Amino acid sequence: MTHANCPRCGGRLARDNSSGRCAPCQAAERDRLSAPPVVPESFWEHEPVRMALAGRHLGRVIRAYRYHPYHGRSPLPQSVVAAWLGITQAQLSRIENGPALVHLDRLAHWASLLGIPPARLWFATGPHSPADAPFGSNHVGPDEGRRALLAGIAAVAVGAGLVGGAGDTPPRRIGSTDVARLNAVLDLYRSVDRESGGGLLYREIARFAESVYRMLDWSHPTGLTPRLVAAVAAARQLAGWTALDAGRHSDAQRHFVAAERAAISVDDVPLAALIRYAQAKQLQHLRHNQDARATLQLAHSQLGARGTPAVKAVLWGAEAASAAALGDHQGALNLLGRATEQFERVDPDREPAWVAFYDRGELLAQYGRVYRDMARRAGTHAVQAVQSAEGAIAAFGPASVRSMVLNEVGLCSALFLANEPERALAVGARVVEQAGLLSSRRVVDRVVNLRRDLKQHRRMPEVAEFERALKARAAVAV
Repeated sequence: MTHANCPRCGGRLARDNSSGRCAPCQAAERDRLSAPPVVPESFWEHEPVRMALAGRHLGRVIRAYRYHPYHGRSPLPQSVVAAWLGITQAQLSRIENGPALVHLDRLAHWASLLGIPPARLWFATGPHSPADAPFGSNHVGPDEGRRALLAGIAAVAVGAGLVGGAGDTPPRRIGSTDVARLNAVLDLYRSVDRESGGGLLYREIARFAESVYRMLDWSHPTGLTPRLVAAVAAARQLAGWTALDAGRHSDAQRHFVAAERAAISVDDVPLAALIRYAQAKQLQHLRHNQDARATLQLAHSQLGARGTPAVKAVLWGAEAASAAALGDHQGALNLLGRATEQFERVDPDREPAWVAFYDRGELLAQYGRVYRDMARRAGTHAVQAVQSAEGAIAAFGPASVRSMVLNEVGLCSALFLANEPERALAVGARVVEQAGLLSSRRVVDRVVNLRRDLKQHRRMPEVAEFERALKARAAVAV
């Protein structure tokens, strides 16, 4: 085949043909903007595609797919392929150029959408994978994949000697390598939490956190105590966070108290501030905003000079949300200004590792929450609420699945408040489906609470139908 031939059918091209495709093939592909084309087996033998598959990086596979000569002389735009995958163009750009995805549900679903032959994949889709189920269905596939991933992490923990394979781990002398392994396992659990939610994760991480809590009584070098205690406290904090996300609020409080006690025992004030931030998030979810604000102010006062820019930004941004919910709109805006000022000063190399979750997406999400409360109470800033939510969604990385869904819920609310019910319904239908893919009671609660922002539009039949669906979802969630 030469450049004078159509790359799809092999037919000769006219001399004045500038599209790189013959007329029949162009006609056959006019609907390619709505769904991926069915490609021949030889498509996957193209060298860049083959190398990307061998490299086990789905983002690079997608890029090679877009640039395949089968599509003509011009590559498929990122915006087109992103629409197929249900993400934004900015998110697809990060996926193509960032680290390899490890989320099994997303890998299987996207591989199925693009029609990648299972024999060429480095992971198994299986008969029960989400690639074979309708998007948003309550199929058992996603949970099976997540449980397999959790079992793998648990095996790593057992192999590292952090927990026993059958029962408690016998006491022994531990060293700095054990602490490094503990933190590595926590990073794995955090990645699952961000992508899947705390529902499936809570029992596993609670067992792990309570097991490693016993390590505080094991013999170890005196100089290792601060690092060991901080790692154990972080494990209990994560257990509390996943309990909160699963709707197990008494368990969350128990883990937060244990984590706070451990952090204070070694004078790790920044870590104690993170734990109080998590406690405040729980209070905000339960709509105890006065208590949440007091908790955040206590954390800030105890930080003193040891507060880094990122830690200060986290606390001030969260306090702004409680201030807005309490009607202190000017105070909320002032706090957001402080958070933004500190965020611009963040040097990741000088920040605690656990504060890495706080990025521009999280900051914009805090703006969106404040603006939504202002729109509800004062009827102002609805447009800014929409813009902040859209900015947060675009800024989150592909691994922050739950954060993106939560901000899509916020975007739906903001659109109702901004008198854009048609767009709100489109986003609302999407988040109802996405909520079914996460094991997060917190997400479900937020979806159900969309009812409070659609009141002025419920005369529209479509809005009334959406509200009935939310009521039905609320009844199931009880």
